[in-house]
Amino acid sequence: MKKNFSFLLILLSLLSFGQVEEKKLDELIQNTLKTFDVPGMSVGIIKDGKIVYAKGFGVSSLATGKSMDQNTLVGIASNSKGFTGTALAILADEGKLNWDDKVTKYIPEFQMYDPYLTQEVTIKDLVTHRTGLGLGQGDLMFFPEGGNLTVKDIVHNVRYLKPENRFRSTLDYNNIMFIVAGEVITRISGLTWAEFIEQRILKPVGMNASYGSYSRAKKAGVSNIIDAHAPVDGKAVMVPHDWNETANAAGGIISNITDMMTWADFLMNGFTTKDGKKLVSDKQIQQLWNLQISTPVALKNTYNSNFAGYGLGWFLTDVKGHKQVYHTGGLIGTVTQFTLIPDLKLGIVVLTNQQSGAAFSTITNTVKDSYLGMPDQNWLKMHGDRMAKYNADIEKGKKEVFAKSEAFAKQKNQQIKPEQITGTYNDKWFGDVNLSHDGKTFRIVCQNSPRLKGELIPYTPNVMIVKWDDRSYDADAFMNFNLDENGKAQSATLKPISDITDFSFDFEDLDLKKK
Repeated sequence: MKKNFSFLLILLSLLSFGQVEEKKLDELIQNTLKTFDVPGMSVGIIKDGKIVYAKGFGVSSLATGKSMDQNTLVGIASNSKGFTGTALAILADEGKLNWDDKVTKYIPEFQMYDPYLTQEVTIKDLVTHRTGLGLGQGDLMFFPEGGNLTVKDIVHNVRYLKPENRFRSTLDYNNIMFIVAGEVITRISGLTWAEFIEQRILKPVGMNASYGSYSRAKKAGVSNIIDAHAPVDGKAVMVPHDWNETANAAGGIISNITDMMTWADFLMNGFTTKDGKKLVSDKQIQQLWNLQISTPVALKNTYNSNFAGYGLGWFLTDVKGHKQVYHTGGLIGTVTQFTLIPDLKLGIVVLTNQQSGAAFSTITNTVKDSYLGMPDQNWLKMHGDRMAKYNADIEKGKKEVFAKSEAFAKQKNQQIKPEQITGTYNDKWFGDVNLSHDGKTFRIVCQNSPRLKGELIPYTPNVMIVKWDDRSYDADAFMNFNLDENGKAQSATLKPISDITDFSFDFEDLDLKKK
């Protein structure tokens, strides 16, 4: 037992010196792909300024069968938020903004639901998830892909989002405020967010294969890029991999393991490039990596963590007495994880082309534990067993919902009639939603999110199930109609039928009024 423990402690610190240890990690990654049905993954580890591991596994696309390697580009999604924070820090160093400046100083037309908040929200509030907006509130303005709303539209529509919590009281992860922060960068610099990131960060840092957005990578003719994959009926299938341009500041960057190792090295080297240029002052680094808003930590936890929360574009916590700076990112069909333990000069990056967070956690935690001197916790089995049970419970719940719907379908006299609900509904921040009936089937189409369309299936006398055409969304929802005394719909609300639905499918914040 002691011999095995000692071997574990040195396993990953010796990756660059021996094939046996490297093969152990190779094997873990291969087994992780199989366990969570992930077509492809790339993994990088940097220690003391040296890349000790950088490899790709599996395929970048099930359609092409092309191998995934260390240069395969992946949308890093919300790991882009650290770049947004860094961009603002650069502008702060140049004296072009202050973190405590009011947003209205740069975007005069910016308004919150509460006039008081309009005058109080600062740039720092935008990038700390503390404005009072709830988890994912407003995300339907850009999510899923293919929406019609512009950055200007989103900035305007913020005024219709009624905050779910008190201002600066809680950490509620929210993308919309990062989009506003990106617009601040544009107003100050005269560049789009993607242009600023490429010119002022990616190129100086040496991330020469990376782009500020998916569309910019495609326009450049990049071929070594993943296709995204999501589980449908229990099996990963290819889905569209793109990102709405309006949300670049929240998650637009596309990169690879090689460049993300360069990014990790830059950050842990005091935000200093390889040619010795310091892009961000120590004063601003302290702001970026200081806890700005906290979140509760369990009294007993794996890493004896005492604090957790968010800085300016980064999650922060302590693990076994070491400060950890990290973030994750997720699009439909791809998830990523970026982890730094600065005082150990350790960086771990996992990029995938399937949306299984358990997969990247398995790799990151195993690598991290080794460097922290912790015993093997068999994260693969732990996450594998947990996800198997979770998925089984989720599928059982969904089947029960649809079974109830099938039973109700036999009660024709109790079902909603087309004339009761068809027509156009409007939500102030989301726009129009059209309900129609072709004589057989009810249909729903969201005008500002045209990919969000599907069938309405009777569930109870005043509730329908929205079954989206794109089954990779896994976001079917209940649509509850509020009927007047004549049985005519006046309004409607939605909520997901299952907990598995991504929080960015922000159905519960919609307040649809019949036109």
